[in-house]
Amino acid sequence: MSPAREHITGLVLAGGRGMRMGGVDKGLQMLHGEPLASHVLKRIAPQTGALVISANRHADVYTTLGAPFNAKVVADTLPGFPGPLAGLLAGLRAADTAYVLSAPCDTPGLPADLAVRLAHALDSNQADLATVTTADAQGNVSLHPVFALLRTSLADDLAAFLAAGERKVRAWYARHKTVEVAFTDERAFYNINSLQELADLDRC
Repeated sequence: MSPAREHITGLVLAGGRGMRMGGVDKGLQMLHGEPLASHVLKRIAPQTGALVISANRHADVYTTLGAPFNAKVVADTLPGFPGPLAGLLAGLRAADTAYVLSAPCDTPGLPADLAVRLAHALDSNQADLATVTTADAQGNVSLHPVFALLRTSLADDLAAFLAAGERKVRAWYARHKTVEVAFTDERAFYNINSLQELADLDRC
């Protein structure tokens, strides 16, 4: 049986350096009058039970943003902004559910059926984690690995992987039974990587 909503903790990854935005805290940049992280929280909250925000800066601001959703704010346990896997580990450790659904803070249009589709694929394939692919008009397939539904029991293995100095998301996924789920709406997974891209989207 596919994991039910109440058995999934939603995790918003907002702990990066934001280097391609000049070092700003990406999740707090404004889009249509609201921080990017708020848009993602609103999209993911109806799909999950509890919510967690992974943030390494401005914890007080994220606590305020997460308050309407009863979201918990956690920081990486590893120093130096080591990447999304560290945020994922923090979320897995903080979750009280059997599953965690992760999404980055810079994708305000993520699909409303993300959790349901990933949960179905994970269950059907008896997988450890499920992640997302899309294809462009030419049929070129892209993997979106930070969108994932994972078993919380993977936390110890991830901790060991990071302790060994490893940082690559795909390399860690390769250690586990992973199922890739094809979504047709590539635009839903569009992530904002620059202040210019943000300004362009804000005008839409």
